[in-house]
Amino acid sequence: MSNHLLVAAIDFGTTYSSWAFSFRYDYANDPTKVSAKQWQGHESSKGPTCVLIKPDGKTLHSFGFDAEAKYAELIEEDENKDWYFFRRFKMMLWKQKLNRNSMLEDENGRKLLARTVFALSIKYLKEDLWIVSNDRIADTVLPDEIHWVLTVPAIWDNAAKQFMREAAEEAGIEPDMLTIALEPEAASLFCRHLPVEKSGDQFSLASLRAGRQYLVLDAGGGTIDITVHEVTPSGGVKELYKASGGAWGGTKVDDSFESFLACLTDKSVVKKFKEDHLDDYIELLRRFEVKKREIDPDKDTKMVMSIPLAFFTTVKKRLHKDFNKVVKKSTYTNSVFLTGDKLKIDPTVARSFFKESTERTIALVKDVLRKNENRGVEAILMVGGFSESKMLNKAVKQTFPTLKIIVPDEAGLVVLKGAVMFGHEPRNITERISKYTYGIALHPEFDPINHPESAKFTDTDGVDRCKNFFDKHVIAGQSLKVGEAQSEETYFTKPSHTSTVQIEVFATENKTPLLVTDPGCRKVGQCDIELAGTGGGREVLVRMIFGGTEIDVECTEKATGKVSHIPIDFLSYVAFV
Repeated sequence: MSNHLLVAAIDFGTTYSSWAFSFRYDYANDPTKVSAKQWQGHESSKGPTCVLIKPDGKTLHSFGFDAEAKYAELIEEDENKDWYFFRRFKMMLWKQKLNRNSMLEDENGRKLLARTVFALSIKYLKEDLWIVSNDRIADTVLPDEIHWVLTVPAIWDNAAKQFMREAAEEAGIEPDMLTIALEPEAASLFCRHLPVEKSGDQFSLASLRAGRQYLVLDAGGGTIDITVHEVTPSGGVKELYKASGGAWGGTKVDDSFESFLACLTDKSVVKKFKEDHLDDYIELLRRFEVKKREIDPDKDTKMVMSIPLAFFTTVKKRLHKDFNKVVKKSTYTNSVFLTGDKLKIDPTVARSFFKESTERTIALVKDVLRKNENRGVEAILMVGGFSESKMLNKAVKQTFPTLKIIVPDEAGLVVLKGAVMFGHEPRNITERISKYTYGIALHPEFDPINHPESAKFTDTDGVDRCKNFFDKHVIAGQSLKVGEAQSEETYFTKPSHTSTVQIEVFATENKTPLLVTDPGCRKVGQCDIELAGTGGGREVLVRMIFGGTEIDVECTEKATGKVSHIPIDFLSYVAFV
């Protein structure tokens, strides 16, 4: 168990963000007793992931609801052009070629260093939490008494995870005081402690015995994240099947609504409305956020929404017609009506907003459950804000009638609270599936059966060798025991070696790479190891230890016992194509 006084978690979401914490003594009495932020005046435990940065591009003005409100003021006073306003920017880390100089475009098309935007946001949440936690107790909590946990989707690649880690460090969190938690795992841990009455069903994960399997469907704002877990004899959790998913979260429904508005009027209307009236656009999406939770597959009730006045004027300016006439002339003439400022949308149209997101999610769950290793799955745990949607709920229940479906109370806060529990006891996750094949670059003696002729070369000692051979240590899809060495290989120096040997570590999603120069392979670390003496036959032992969500490469010189660690870096090197 963590020996820190307090564990603090930051759930940095696509649509909403928040923080939560618990003291060590509270965790010992009741692991589910977690304090989450309450956003003043909004009766909400999560605030919008929006950040307003001053014109200098370095100073945070506000975050969340305050950022939205201040930016609306700036627009009204026509003073917004020099400010930076970012919203829903987390998805920029999904499937992008990231590096430390990656830029992020704000709502005005102005660019800032992505790491600055993320770091300022994390810094705000970190400082806000620190102030609130200190208000709870008489003595001040010192920074070195807090262990921080930052959540990331399991489907993110290691470059995105590393990017978040470095942004958190820039925000003032010490590297050894920070743990990266995978969102479905955090949810899993929290729900393993929930009694039946709080699991939103007559079935609870806590009742599952060792060897039983369940699928975690983490449906957030940006991503759908799916993993399969098995309960271990110690009561912990191990990952059975690698995380899979895609960008089909709740914001996909928002995109469908926006496409509907464009179809109802014109693309240019929506574009101009967003450009000139961003505050009204955000307010419209906020209204839709409330309405989309009410859309029910079993109720034939029209969805009624107030439309901002600015939208009416934009329609008139762009199309030279009243909004009412535009609606009547549209393809939705029999299913959408305008009464005053209220748009009344037929339930079949409202339900169609969910079509792409739910269909793609269901297809992926089906695909995962078809795999041999997942045949024992008996329940689906639905977490994340989008899991509260009646549309997604019904689709899952209808498609998988033989499985138990668990939707815990406040599904949107489960990841955040579970991340706090993970910070207290990270060892509760015992095994993970490796996303990558890891190995060392070698030049072994040439073997005409196993090595390509194109890689053959003759070294200075006159020996034919294979250039850039990928010597595998860990294979993608392999189960890795947390905290244990996954592989140990001993390497010998060649006769011509001097007093240093360079070890280069490579990674790829391919299970069977032959050379480190194969497409998709990338260098993720290197180290020059000082050796005692010179010449051939000196031994270096290389071990790869999987320490949670990140890997550690340890090199030991046999003669002296001297140990070196190779820092793994997914942001500095480019993959071969």
